[in-house]
This record gives sequence, C-alpha cells and structure tokens, in this order.
Amino acid sequence: MSISIKTKHTARRCCHLIFLFLVLSGCSPKEEPEFLLRTALLVNEEHTWFKAFAYFGEILEERSEGRIKVELYPSEQLAKEIEAIRLIQAEVIDMTTTGSTLTNWFEAATFCELPFLMQDSTDMNRYIQGPVGKLMEDEMIKKAGLRALGHFERGPRHLTSNRPIRHPDDLKGLIIRVPNVPAFVTTWSALGAKPTPMAFSEVFTSLQQGTIEAQENPFAMINNAGFSEVQKYLNLTGHVISWVYPVVGEKQFQKLPPDLQEIFLQAGKEMQAYEHRLFLENEKSVQKELKADGMQFIEVDKEAFSKKCEQAIYESLSPEMQKIYDELKQEKGDAI
Repeated sequence: MSISIKTKHTARRCCHLIFLFLVLSGCSPKEEPEFLLRTALLVNEEHTWFKAFAYFGEILEERSEGRIKVELYPSEQLAKEIEAIRLIQAEVIDMTTTGSTLTNWFEAATFCELPFLMQDSTDMNRYIQGPVGKLMEDEMIKKAGLRALGHFERGPRHLTSNRPIRHPDDLKGLIIRVPNVPAFVTTWSALGAKPTPMAFSEVFTSLQQGTIEAQENPFAMINNAGFSEVQKYLNLTGHVISWVYPVVGEKQFQKLPPDLQEIFLQAGKEMQAYEHRLFLENEKSVQKELKADGMQFIEVDKEAFSKKCEQAIYESLSPEMQKIYDELKQEKGDAI
C-alpha cells in the first residue's frame, strides 16, 4: 500500500515539474480557444484579402485574450464561394468573402457588381453608405444568414484575352469565364460573347487548355492568379466597379457574448481600413507587374460597350430592382 501511495506521489510530482518546466521555458500547454472561426478564401496568401484577414485574426486573438482564434484557408482549399456560404449556413465553417454571388439568395446583391452602373470608387462608396448598401446588409442577414464586417474595394474589372478587344463587335463568339452571377451572363451575352459560369479556382487550367478563351477580373486578381501566363491582352473595359464583403455567419456571431461581439465588430472595421491601405498600394504596382510579364493593355470603346448591353441589363432586373436602378442613375443624371 505504501509503495502505491509513494508511486502516485512521485508521479504527481513529476507531472508538476514537467508543467513548471514548460511554463518557465515558454512552452506551456496550448489552450483551445473558446471560439475557433474557420475562414474560406478564394484568393492565395499574397492577396490583400488574405493579408487583411490575417491581421484581423491577430488583433482579434490578442484583444479577446485568446478566446477567439481565426484559421485561414486560402485558394478555395475549404470550398468554392457558393459552397462556402452554404457551409457557413450549416455552421461547418464560419467566415468568407462574398459579393454579387449573393444574388443566389437575394436580388439586391446584384448592385455589388452591376455592369456599367458605377464609374469610380466615389460612386461605389456612395452606394455602400446609402439605402442600397443598407438594404444589402439587411438582406444578407435575413436571407443568407451572413453578417457583413465591412467591405473591400475590388477595383475595376477588365477583360483578358488572346486577341485584342476594342469594340463589342470583336467579342463575337468569344468564350468568356464569368462568376456565377446572372447579371454577368446577361451582359456578356448581350455584347455578343459566350459567357460560361465557372469557379475561380478552375479558370487558369481552363484558359491553359482552351476550354475558355477569356476571363474578366480586377488587376489584382489577374496578377494574383498568374493569368499573364495564359492571356496576352488586358482589355481596359472597366465594365464593373465592385466590392466584396468579409462576412461571418450570423448564427456564429450571435453565439459570441456581448463583450466579444463588440471586440469582433471593431476588429472588422480595422480590417477594412487595413485592407484598403494595402489595396491602394497594390493598385499602383500591379499594372507595372502585368506589363512586365508581357501583357498588352488595350484601350476600348467603353461607350459602345455600355450602350450595347444597358437595356438587356435593365430588363433582366425585377420591377423592384429596376426602380432602385432608376433612382441610382437619376442621382447621376443619366437615367435610362
């Protein structure tokens, strides 16, 4: 009996010494966070969105004293965009970035990337801060179960191809990859091309194999994905001024206690400001990089593009969305 007690005492003492050693050496046993947020991103580690989420995770973990931890999965490792939203709704994962893809849940999201609606970031910010932006954020919670933490400016979307495109007539029969957004399909069909919805992660290989012939994205995404390796021309269509929302599942957010909700929302605001600084810096350098990689920049007849597809875009909207569209255009004095 005494041997058993002594053995237990010795074992406890050894465990205590090991624990003390770990603490003193800075290798204390790692505690699991109270809330682990898995984040699916379509971009890779070099993109400003990934860097912004990494910053968000750092300040969130620090300010919550380790109660919240954010895990990042870039390059659609966890899921493609629509699948990521569904997984958030099912509470399998927790965060992602999204924009006009939300039209699969509510129509107002089309204003995130409606072609030829906005001319610059001034227009964009006016819409985000106004009634349209408020409508989208409300609909996001009610119909998609997502809460916006801010917005990331994407920059103008441009068309890349292996033949120069200066006028809509040059598009005839061109197979263009588009995101799974009805307004994009409507626009490029009206312009004479053959739009093909496809996940972003499949675009490079499809261009390489000739399954598609062109794609459209902002400068940063074109560079980030290495499209200069498989596309020669960057046609400056500037057809969309857009943004995306960094989002968290509303169910997941509501599980946070009030003190962590406050920390979480403040960190989201700071993530947006941080990403915007990175975005502005990146926009200055990315065009030089694309040109250095051999892409030729082509000026296009933007007015011809806009006029040819405007009526088709308008008619594709529901009467309720047409009313909003008219109001936005009247603000600028160019109602359809």
